[in-house]
Amino acid sequence: MKTIKPKKLQKGNTIGILAISGKIKEFAKIKNAKAFLESKGYKVVISDTCKTSHRYCAGNNEKECLNALHDFFNNKEIDAVLCARGGFGTLKLLKNIDWNLIKHNPKIFAGYSDITVLLNMIYKKTGLITFHSAMANGDFGGVIEDYTAISFFNTLEGKTICLNARNRNVFKEGTTQGILWGGNLATLVSLCGLDFIPNEDLILFLEDLNEPVYKIDKMLTQLFNIEKIRKNVKGIAIGEFKDITDKAELNEVIQEFANELNIPICDGFKITHNALKDTVPVGAYCEFDSGNGLIKIKEEYTC
Repeated sequence: MKTIKPKKLQKGNTIGILAISGKIKEFAKIKNAKAFLESKGYKVVISDTCKTSHRYCAGNNEKECLNALHDFFNNKEIDAVLCARGGFGTLKLLKNIDWNLIKHNPKIFAGYSDITVLLNMIYKKTGLITFHSAMANGDFGGVIEDYTAISFFNTLEGKTICLNARNRNVFKEGTTQGILWGGNLATLVSLCGLDFIPNEDLILFLEDLNEPVYKIDKMLTQLFNIEKIRKNVKGIAIGEFKDITDKAELNEVIQEFANELNIPICDGFKITHNALKDTVPVGAYCEFDSGNGLIKIKEEYTC
């Protein structure tokens, strides 16, 4: 499938804040995010689903969320779609998404956590590069970290060429190439059973939170029991498994996978639920050097 590069973000563009996952508990945070983005020189529109909810999900119902997603892609005045928050809900939308509508109206689509579902499925179904990024509610709705904001804008403006791991553990040293692909581990695993794996060499990046080590082990095992994953994943860049109870035990598990898979693996990337986070272009072709903790993006990922 041909890769589609979204237009880079420019001052004066309109960013649409879209809630299609967990419900928004404090609309004031969405208004704060709007004010922040406007202060940086962008116009902002907010989906009605930021104001409504059913159970733990945004919007009055799934159809309302689906329509909001379609409307934001179809709206020629919206240049970039920034998801409001994660939680749960995007998995329910997959069976009814109009992938051709998205393919023929390409634009920046950004978020993380539960949004991992759409980041990867949009790329798989359309070839459109998406962005694992900070979101409106949790990142731009309260205390805003300069590091996170700079990474967000630089990446959406097409300026990011390298991601650096810090205080890293190198589980298997080596250099390899492929497209950046992945996100939240638990959410990625929720796609098992669907046709979600690209037919390309992959640099898998992962993060999660509040998961005990045995569940991380279980989820990694589930992924790598898939023959296509074992064949296509050429390296693993690990962000943060936030609030882990036993880091040494987790490192043992990852080392076992490194020994078995025999592919470059290191951790230490700012791909995380924490406040300091990098924005990562999903589908961008890169070189991964685990020994030096570097992801070097080799091609333009915006146009």
